[in-house]
Amino acid sequence: MISTQRIIYCINPTCDRPANSIEERICTNCQTPLIHRYLWATGTLAANILPETQVAKRYEVIQQQIWLDTQPGLPPETLQDLPQAVIPYLKLYQQQLHLPQVYGVAFFEDEDDILLLENVPIDATGNLYPIMTDAWEQATAVRQVYWLWQILQLWQPLAEQGVEQSLIIPDNLRMQGWCVRLLELHPTPADEKPSLYDLGKSWQSLIALAQPQIAQSLQKIVEQMCDRAVDLETITTQLNTLLLSAAAELPLSLQVAGATDIGTELTQNEDTCYPSTDEPYNPLMPRLSMVCDGIGGHQGGEVASQMAVQSLKLQIRALLAEVAEQTEPVAPKLLQEQLEASLRVVNNLISSRNDEQKRQGRERMATTLVMALQLPQRIATISGWTSDNAHELYLANIGDSRAYWITRNYCQLLTVDDDVAWREVRYGRSLYRQALQRQDATALTQALGTKDAESLRISVQRFIIDEEGLLLLCSDGLSDNDWVENSWQDFAIPVLAGEVSLAETVQNLINLANQKNGHDNTSVVLTLCRLSKEYLVPVTLLSPPEEIVEPETPEVEEPALTESAQALLDLDLTEEPTPPIPTPIKKSHRRKPLVNVGGLLAVLVGATTLGLFAWWLLNPQTFQQMCGKLPQPIQSACPQRQ
Repeated sequence: MISTQRIIYCINPTCDRPANSIEERICTNCQTPLIHRYLWATGTLAANILPETQVAKRYEVIQQQIWLDTQPGLPPETLQDLPQAVIPYLKLYQQQLHLPQVYGVAFFEDEDDILLLENVPIDATGNLYPIMTDAWEQATAVRQVYWLWQILQLWQPLAEQGVEQSLIIPDNLRMQGWCVRLLELHPTPADEKPSLYDLGKSWQSLIALAQPQIAQSLQKIVEQMCDRAVDLETITTQLNTLLLSAAAELPLSLQVAGATDIGTELTQNEDTCYPSTDEPYNPLMPRLSMVCDGIGGHQGGEVASQMAVQSLKLQIRALLAEVAEQTEPVAPKLLQEQLEASLRVVNNLISSRNDEQKRQGRERMATTLVMALQLPQRIATISGWTSDNAHELYLANIGDSRAYWITRNYCQLLTVDDDVAWREVRYGRSLYRQALQRQDATALTQALGTKDAESLRISVQRFIIDEEGLLLLCSDGLSDNDWVENSWQDFAIPVLAGEVSLAETVQNLINLANQKNGHDNTSVVLTLCRLSKEYLVPVTLLSPPEEIVEPETPEVEEPALTESAQALLDLDLTEEPTPPIPTPIKKSHRRKPLVNVGGLLAVLVGATTLGLFAWWLLNPQTFQQMCGKLPQPIQSACPQRQ
């Protein structure tokens, strides 16, 4: 039918006048932010539906195949039996930064169902982001290589789902700043399975227009891809080296600020963040930032979150020292594995405390984690000089604490929550919007400390900082109800323009969280990334593990744990231990229930020397007892108590 009213409805269920003009951004009645959710309608049928048509009394056709959901507060129509074409979207949910997700279906007259995709490369005004071939010539050298690197990283995951052809269709690749995003997934015919040769061929027209300083190197890489004999690992290694060499030429300045707040309703703060307000300067600043949201009530969640932060600070210091000693750049895969091993050590530290304290079920303490590490590596630049920083950013998360990358033009969610809704998607059992209707949709499926470390699914991503922006880490006290997505422009643009300080912005975000989501604790850590020489300040390079510190700034001791956390860390195991058993405490009502909790402490098979060393530093007596249970090859890596 032809649309005549062009109305969008408020998502607030208590709003008594929810109809708004489609041009409005805030409900004129209740002041709730209006959600303009643009969707991509797939298939030939959708392509033939004209703009200004209303479909299923709900969707406004804005442009060809771009639809606006005018009732975003209602769940979309779904199919009881998911067709095979939907499964790759579900299995690739972890790649949601680059790939769309299935929203639902629309029924158009007597025709076939139309599949609708969300999280698509469409801007806030309903227009598609540019295709790579259109954006290529204006891109910097590092961004050109970075785009190709992302496509190469997606090749194997998409090939496993039989949709790698999606990376070869030019109109399907869209650029949102640094990020490569796909419009939809195209199944690969069984008899036309593409190879690296075909991918290389699709890049050849781009190489002719590449920036001069990288054109020759890219040409050699593409020639190897077209040789058919080269493997993916070889190409990945060469492209990564070129990427780091190009990025290392950019100036980089980092500034960090963080704070945690109890909120307006609770009496205990189970959050911990690093760095936090008024914390003395530490050599890890500003490269390391963390937010942990504890679970387990008083002397449970608080302890778990503080243990995680303190342990990881030790391990990251050691990691930075190791990396600084290397004469060649460390491969991203090895660094990701190292960070995963560090998180497994933290998990087992917390789990061990649970066992010592005889905590069971929901009394077991645990914590979420989101951690960002800007890892400086020395590398020869494409101009031939040696840089001390290749602009790598590693991001790890477990649970539902989140990370966002925010510029003047967009806000990108970088992490995926570990909850029941996404679990159903991962197993291919349900669409995400359908899974959100479950009562336990937001219950956590993972946290540090609840179960065996080897059963964790740890996400560690690697990014390259090639533009100015804000990296926001936060607990769900801020991110609940999409307040970051709704308010990012209000706080990001002033700080990026230099009108408001970073510390003020952190406090403004906490105030927003307390006003809108005051039922929870809130932690916020902001890192401001600048790529302009005018922001660079003199630094002094010290020997590892101090890394980079400000001139004439003395090193200070690590901030102490709270009394309850220190009591757990200092707990001694003797021949006949009599550890204090805390009074059973019901889990705080403010936390989402944790599903699939429990499990005994298992030996940390495969832990690295770095991880073992950090464990030993935290509690040598417990460590020695556990180390004796490890397989003999790993026992040899255990530090010996003096």
